Amino acid sequence: MKLNKLRRRQGGIIDRRGESPVGGGMAMPRGMGIPMPGGRGGIGIGTIILIIVLVVVVPRCLGSSSGGNVIPDQGALNGYPDATGQGGSQVDPTDPTGAFVDAVGDDVQLTWEDVFKGANRQYQPTSIVLFHGSTKSGCGIANADTGPFYCPADQDVYLDAGFFQELETRFHAAGDFAEAYVIAHEIGHHVQDELGIMGQVDQAMQADPNRANELSIRLELQADCLAGVWGHSANQRGVLEVGDLQEAITAAQAVGDDRIQSETTGRIDRESWTHGSSDQRSRWLQRGFDAGNMQACDTFSVPFDQL
Repeated sequence: MKLNKLRRRQGGIIDRRGESPVGGGMAMPRGMGIPMPGGRGGIGIGTIILIIVLVVVVPRCLGSSSGGNVIPDQGALNGYPDATGQGGSQVDPTDPTGAFVDAVGDDVQLTWEDVFKGANRQYQPTSIVLFHGSTKSGCGIANADTGPFYCPADQDVYLDAGFFQELETRFHAAGDFAEAYVIAHEIGHHVQDELGIMGQVDQAMQADPNRANELSIRLELQADCLAGVWGHSANQRGVLEVGDLQEAITAAQAVGDDRIQSETTGRIDRESWTHGSSDQRSRWLQRGFDAGNMQACDTFSVPFDQL
């Protein structure tokens, strides 16, 4: 990735890595699919109506405009523009992990600001809470075992600083765009929340608990597709380099339910999936990347056995 081409804005990251770890119950997040306690469930048909209303007035290709509240590059160190923090410690621009998360998060959210503006809607950005060990969230205690996740209760994304190393060593998915895919996926859940999807998630689960896993898979694949939509925008603006897309695809495959089950238990139980298979996750990521618009991310009109 050409990190100096990422668009910047004020705020967006809360750095808690210097805080003492906290104890308590595990968070119940909407995450990447790493083994963790069950989180929020599926999604109702009303979501599709919201999405269609949004996408019909959004241009097919994103990222052609500079977006709002963009901070011009300020002579960054190691390819990263200087970053400022909001609601927490300021990110040290000499810290590669913090600077990377901040820069990618900014660019992803500016892309969604563009989309919402095109639909005459206002996008309320999320914050990315970067921590080490454990921290408090609106969904409970977050720690390294939860993996990256989005908490609808406080509308923040949580990311343990050591996860990217785990992504490379445990999941064999190295590369900066693999890491960027993880960030974009979690912000994709915030986009769903902004569209009113998360409220409908609970309603759908309560109305039909037997479909909770199916609906959860559809929700997660949609977030993968939304990550691909941002990737399309970044590619249009010259951010991506040769091999970057394959890094993200490899990461999406690595966190498929079938891959994780096979590696952790030695067997595959399709009925217990909540995020989708390696093939499904990589295909929906690719679909969003190829199309560059949210309309391609309608995972709810496709028969479940054809996802």
